[in-house]
Amino acid sequence: MFPGVTYEEATFLGQLTTGLSDTQKHNFVTIYGGKRRDPQDIMLVTLLGFVGIAGVQRFLTGQTVMGLIYFFTAGFCFIGTIVDIINYKSLANEFNQKMAYESLEIARMGA
Repeated sequence: MFPGVTYEEATFLGQLTTGLSDTQKHNFVTIYGGKRRDPQDIMLVTLLGFVGIAGVQRFLTGQTVMGLIYFFTAGFCFIGTIVDIINYKSLANEFNQKMAYESLEIARMGA
């Protein structure tokens, strides 16, 4: 359904949308698809931290303050960037779960 979706994410989304009407599910998929971040994209922009543009992954996941801190400190002297490369899937999953709950509320209100 979405690029880079894991089994865990698909299971989570299936459980989250249980009880929604077909119209609400369609609205949810449309809204969530626009907000969701692919873990591979997070990994690629994290790698940018090694060539001078640290913190982009934090901006993409809605962590603006951390993004600014990473940017001005070169990813905490690359240590934070290394940690984010190791944990890129959890960064994406955490953000995607927040967006799923947000999208669910919007979809419920819309129909």
